[in-house]
Amino acid sequence: MHIRMGTRGSALALAQCNEVKALLEKAYPQHSFEICVITTKGDRIQHVALDQMKDKGIFVKEIEQQLLEHTIDLAVHSMKDMPSVLDERLCFTETLLREDARDVLVLRNAASLESLPLHARIATGSKRRRFQLLRQREDLEIVGIRGNIETRLKKLEDQQLDGIVLAAAGLKRLQLAQYITQTLPEHIMVPAVAQGAIAIEVHKKRNDLVELVNALCTKRVDEEVCAERAFLQELNGGCHTPLGARCILHEADAELFAVYGSEDGTRLFDLHVSGPRAQAQAMAMEAAQRLRKKVEEGL
Repeated sequence: MHIRMGTRGSALALAQCNEVKALLEKAYPQHSFEICVITTKGDRIQHVALDQMKDKGIFVKEIEQQLLEHTIDLAVHSMKDMPSVLDERLCFTETLLREDARDVLVLRNAASLESLPLHARIATGSKRRRFQLLRQREDLEIVGIRGNIETRLKKLEDQQLDGIVLAAAGLKRLQLAQYITQTLPEHIMVPAVAQGAIAIEVHKKRNDLVELVNALCTKRVDEEVCAERAFLQELNGGCHTPLGARCILHEADAELFAVYGSEDGTRLFDLHVSGPRAQAQAMAMEAAQRLRKKVEEGL
């Protein structure tokens, strides 16, 4: 069988797709695999901040369309780019791979968030990161930024920034971990839902591909991602709302770090809860309900 794998054309997207391809080729040498690069709306429009774009799934719609037209067989995405609800004709396999889920600071001169000078200029395109940073250091000047990882690293110097916030996973997958100054723990910066996880999406009719991928997956990773997405789905969140969740599973227990706020960031609440591992998704949904109530009531 020849399997066509759709992906965006950024260096990170290609690195992720090649990582998946290598695993599949090793496990299934009887099949052949081809990477098909697809340009999305999010790739074409670089001058608008992500949280100002009205569409959900701006990095995935064109790829999903090719799945629906059967011009590709499976799609490889960053799970954090995926909308809370999929097209009813499509589905995910179990989560095959996840890197470090945390956010990191890449700083030009300082050694940490705490040691940044007053009114330091930090760049991020994410409301979630912006408002959590300001909660730690309200003096910071947060500026917007777009572009791939390499572009953002270049802007650190060109635009006289003091630092940028990036996902640890992207830097590590591109062999750029040497740029990381400080890894931000979940109690300081709750990551995006499913950050660092690779999503594999297929047509629901392709049970053969689902079985192919699921046979290689780790249950713990998939359970964590499913719990985080349960939080997202409960809030029906997108780019406009600051929200994040990180589920960490232990042998019998689960813990969840979560954050949710109003669009303007004037109300931002987080929580850290734990419970039985078997109840991780229910715990995430309850956390979402609690945080939504707090934001709505402004408590």
